Amino acid sequence: MEHNRKVIGVGESILDILFRDGQPVAAVPGGSSFNSIISVGRAGVPCTFVGYTGEDSVGRQTVDFLKENGVGTEHFQLRKGEKSAISLAFLGENKDASYLFYKEPPHVSASWTLPEMKRGDVMLFGSYYAACTGMRPLIMQMLEKAAESNAIVYYDLNFRKNHSNELESLQPVILQNFRQSSIVRGSADDFEVLFASRDARVIYNRYISQYCPFFICTAGAKAIFVCTPGGIYEFEAPSIEDVVSTVGAGDSFNAGFACAMIWEN
Repeated sequence: MEHNRKVIGVGESILDILFRDGQPVAAVPGGSSFNSIISVGRAGVPCTFVGYTGEDSVGRQTVDFLKENGVGTEHFQLRKGEKSAISLAFLGENKDASYLFYKEPPHVSASWTLPEMKRGDVMLFGSYYAACTGMRPLIMQMLEKAAESNAIVYYDLNFRKNHSNELESLQPVILQNFRQSSIVRGSADDFEVLFASRDARVIYNRYISQYCPFFICTAGAKAIFVCTPGGIYEFEAPSIEDVVSTVGAGDSFNAGFACAMIWEN
């Protein structure tokens, strides 16, 4: 099926080295929005990724991986003199993971070109990348282009404990992202760090509804809440047996939602 609309992912790229029982078992390019856009590309939906990495073997592997999965790389930079980001992901007994990160603070480049957007395109962005000072000029440009073109802006908060020490400085930027988004999604874990609450109704009514009308709150294997001006809806998550890993579960959710918005017009 052909689609005239597209999904535009904006975010960091990082090489995830996965460990199980103390031994490395795989090394794959990743990143929150990166993972989502890979799934979108695999689903056959037109898409492109805005990001960067170092001009090294990891960076070249990342570009190849994007292309192999149907993701446009016209706005993805390989930067000379910069090291590609690396993460070590240690898989636990419950199929979750703990991480160690080795990366430099993200920052924009004067030579960056941005993709064109049109009405109905989906811009997918989030995580620390969407709120940090270094990437703010790029994010603001993308949000302005999305507003001018009436694109759909899907913001995945994805705020983790390792950035809680920056909460005071990042919270105003996060609220600004809420204001400029069509849909806000986050996990109960995210909001426990950000607002000290896991209650989707409280989070929506107190912190989000005045900025963005549509809110999705996920909680792992528990229920999903969809909050709208017309009501709040609860959906049970189906049980899944023999889970290989929960790493990137939220990224997969975002990809499915973005694809559905394209498919369903």
